[in-house]
Order: sequence, then structure tokens, then C-alpha cells
Amino acid sequence: MNLELLESFGQNYPEEADGTLDCISMALTCTFNRWGTLLAVGCNDGRIVIWDFLTRGIAKIISAHIHPVCSLCWSRDGHKLVSASTDNIVSQWDVLSGDCDQRFRFPSPILKVQYHPRDQNKVLVCPMKSAPVMLTLSDSKHVVLPVDDDSDLNVVASFDRRGEYIYTGNAKGKILVLKTDSQDLVASFRVTTGTSNTTAIKSIEFARKGSCFLINTADRIIRVYDGREILTCGRDGEPEPMQKLQDLVNRTPWKKCCFSGDGEYIVAGSARQHALYIWEKSIGNLVKILHGTRGELLLDVAWHPVRPIIASISSGVVSIWAQNQVENWSAFAPDFKELDENVEYEERESEFDIEDEDKSEPEQTGADAAEDEEVDVTSVDPIAAFCSSDEELEDSKALLYLPIAPEVEDPEENPYGPPPDAVQTSLMDEGASSEKKRQSSADGSQPPKKKPKTTNIELQGVPNDEVHPLLGVKGDGKSKKKQAGRPKGSKGKEKDSPFKPKLYKGDRGLPLEGSAKGKVQAELSQPLTGFCQRHHEVLLGFMAPSTTALVFLSYALKMSKWESKSKCWKDSSLKEQQGAQSPNCCEDPGSASSFFPIFPSCGLWTLWSVI
Repeated sequence: MNLELLESFGQNYPEEADGTLDCISMALTCTFNRWGTLLAVGCNDGRIVIWDFLTRGIAKIISAHIHPVCSLCWSRDGHKLVSASTDNIVSQWDVLSGDCDQRFRFPSPILKVQYHPRDQNKVLVCPMKSAPVMLTLSDSKHVVLPVDDDSDLNVVASFDRRGEYIYTGNAKGKILVLKTDSQDLVASFRVTTGTSNTTAIKSIEFARKGSCFLINTADRIIRVYDGREILTCGRDGEPEPMQKLQDLVNRTPWKKCCFSGDGEYIVAGSARQHALYIWEKSIGNLVKILHGTRGELLLDVAWHPVRPIIASISSGVVSIWAQNQVENWSAFAPDFKELDENVEYEERESEFDIEDEDKSEPEQTGADAAEDEEVDVTSVDPIAAFCSSDEELEDSKALLYLPIAPEVEDPEENPYGPPPDAVQTSLMDEGASSEKKRQSSADGSQPPKKKPKTTNIELQGVPNDEVHPLLGVKGDGKSKKKQAGRPKGSKGKEKDSPFKPKLYKGDRGLPLEGSAKGKVQAELSQPLTGFCQRHHEVLLGFMAPSTTALVFLSYALKMSKWESKSKCWKDSSLKEQQGAQSPNCCEDPGSASSFFPIFPSCGLWTLWSVI
């Protein structure tokens, strides 16, 4: 694919919806790899679904976590994927095999995970109510980043474009720029409103190209800064933002913001509805508003790294926004004309001649030089969109696509292996140890997967009872409040009921004694369940001197008695005590013989009703 041909002369932002990606389960977060060929989607059932974005098909499904996945990030070469779930666990995954390499357990929920842009051995983690933590995967060590105020631990953090610095922001609007290697403070400034009041920092996002970054704050304004200016101002500087982006009409709060692939546009998702606002960074004007389904809430937004495509998540479905592609053949051939009907073509006399006699003779100097020039058709030039400004070549080990095995309806046994006779002869020639190995390989059994190493990260002064925002939206104190009064549906069931089974010892009416009596009372004190309970409710509503009601009444009373007997038989000790006295006192309620006593009673009730 030649990306240079995809660059249009018009706008480079999406204009309309271009389908959806259904992950079967509810999608919560998504992220593109560095080239935009794969899209990783985290779901509420703990799975990570990797989509081949060119074919719009599922390339791989990783059963990653038990709890919902709240954050994802690709490594630079695309071979690794780091994920965080709502149960405070951060895991690193091998994309090709789907195996877990490492696992870290934190004391508080994780809001964000991010790979180092140039070193995939480092991962930045933002726990809730804690200072950011930088993990080193090779030795499973961690470093807690310094914060401006120890009492304010609502901190967000992000690597810059090349990973040289880490930008952190707290709830008081203070931005700190730290050196990644030494964690030394390089620069700092405070984000203030027009009245000099501070505002909380919600997120920090960097552009893929250039030195610009944006800050999403609680005052519903997106501020765009130049990173070079921030470093120049130093500590306690007062830099002015390049742009201030906001919705002046509706005062919309922003859920997620990010840059376009070329860094020329900014998209922000509304926290109130499924709506995407797109601004042009250089001018600051609003160029497009994309509206999704009314009533849905936005969860995440991701812009394609090299194309004008946006992926947004709402109601568990990934929506794709793209440009309206119009076929314009005149762009390839300027003299192309679209005809409504066939036209007879008049051929020129010298049109298909090997040498055009009417053509003027070219200049000898330029023609000779063009003929002697050799054209290189073997080497491949790197695609500028896939290379950074400080790189000349592409990464040869990058993982752009995932191989998909074809689905075979009737697979043969070991279709690519040697014939069974050859395997048997080789087994007879070798020893017993080699026989076991070859038998296991012939059976196709894979060696057991190695259990990943789990490292507990201990953070000082971090509360352990915090709930992730994804889980705490509907889990407020109001929903957990115990309802006053009797539970619904239990009215009258605690009192004595004519349908409540009584205690019997076999069919002789002997009272139970000791522990057996207490256990049976505990079992029979529960409300009637299953078949008996349903028929009791029916009979209470349709109690009338009719043949049908009386038949049902006798049937239900008989079933209640069988249910008490079957419960008594569950106790093994009670069964041994009763076996000698009445071996045939209770029969299986489901047997045919146990239904026989119903029919005499039904006949008597029917005769009485007729009389």
C-alpha cells in the first residue's frame, strides 16, 4: 500500500460513520498499533480482541483477565501488549502466542498503562490515589515518581513523544516535567483559569509528530502547549497555551482527547453523549462534529496513526468514522471523460505505430541521459509515515499483521507428519526415554504453559478499598443501602401455612429426636421451592369447588408430602435409622408407582363434585 497516494488535497479528518466492530462482548477501551494495521480492544469479560483493521476481521482473541480490561498499550515493535484490569493487575502479553509474560498486582485500581515509546522494557502505570509508578520488566522492579504535593495523589502521567521526559499533572493543576532516567525535575508550571484559580488535570496526550501536547482539565477546556517552550521556561514557568479548545454553547466536559496521526487535528469525545468534536490545531476552529446514536455514552476514542479514521466505543460497540470515498478517475487521467453511451472512436493514423513519424525529434542531450539511466526496481524505500523524524529505516522486526490459520472442517490426524509405519520403526530403534518423547509429539500434546511470574507492588499510604471508576458508576451507596421492611415476595411465608410440610419419621408419625430433628427442621423450615411452590400459588388463586381445582389440590398436597420425604432421605444418618423400621416407606417421587395413589383421591373428589 502506497501511503503517498492516499494523501488527499482536501481535509484529513473523517466525515461520516463507516460501520462498527462487534466484539461479541462489551468493549471498554481500544488502541491502534504504531502502523494502524491492528486494533486491540479490551472487553468487560477480561478478553482482548485483536482486529485486523484492513480486513475488519478478528485476528486473535486473548483470554487475558477475569475482570474488565480498563487500559491497553502496544509496544513499539508490536510484538508485546500491556493491559490493566479492574482487579488491580497489570499484565504483559506476547501477541503472537497469546501467552502472559509477566503480571504485576497493585494495591489500588489502575487508570492507565503506557509503554516507553523507545524502550519496551519500561512501562508507566498510573494507580488510583497514588503517585505514578514506572516498572522495569527485566528485573520486575518499580520506581515511584515524585509528586508536587504528597497530600494530593490524584496524579496522571504520560511519556513524551520519544520517552525522554515524563509529564505529570495533579488535581491542583500543577504540571511537572521529569527526566525519565533520573526522575529529576526539569520544568514545572501551573494551569490556571481566567480568575487565577487552579483546575484539576484529567489527562495529558502527546502528538505522534511534532512537539505539541494537550491537557484536558476539569474546567472543560482543552489546552494545547508546545513542549519546547515548556522546557525553555524551566521551573515555575508561566507558558501560554497555543490554543484553548472548548464548547462555548453547551459547556461539554470531555471524556477522552487525542491528536490525529499527523498532529494537525484534535478530536475530543463528549462525556455526556456519543459525539466527537474535531478542531484544527493551527487555527483552533471547530471543523466537524460527528454524532453517534442518541442516548449512548462515550467510553474511549482512538485516531488511526496514518489515516483519517477514528475508532470510538459506546454501548460496548466499536464505531468507525472515516471519509466518504468518491471515485474520481480524472485524477489519474486528466483527459478522462465519463460517457453515458458508447461512442465510435476514430483512430489516428500514427497512433499505434512503433515510431511516431509526426513526433518532433527530441534533444539529443536529454534523451541520451534518460536512456542510459538505470532504474532500481529491487530496493524498497521506507514509508515516511511509518518512520520518525530521527529514523531513516523502518523496523524490520515489526509485527504488522497476525497470521490466521484456515478453519478445516474435517482435519486429518497429523496431516503433515511422517506415516505411522515410519514412526513405529523409529520408536523400536531408540530407547525408552526417546519413545516417550516421540509418542507425546505424535499424539500432538503440547507441553504445559509456563505460569507467568506475579510480582506484588507495595505502595506506601495507598488505600486498598478503592473501586475503579468503571465499576463505581452504578455502585454508589444508594444502591447498596438495605431495603427497609420485609423482602419482596416473602409476605406470609414465615407464618404457619397449611402447605408447610410437617416433621415425620417415615409413615408412622414418630417424632424425630436429637441432631436429626434439628437438621430436618433446618431443611424443612425453608420456603417451598420448585414444583410444589408453583402449584401452591396456583391453587391459592383458583380455589373453587370444581373438579379441576380439587384434582390439582390433591395432586399438590401429595407432592408436598413427597418433597418432605425426599428431603429427609438426603440425610444419610437418618436413612440408616429409618431403613430397618420402614424400608419401603418412601419411594422415588419420580417413579411411576408413586403417582398411583393420586387416582383414587381424584376419583372421589370428582364423584363428590358431580353429586
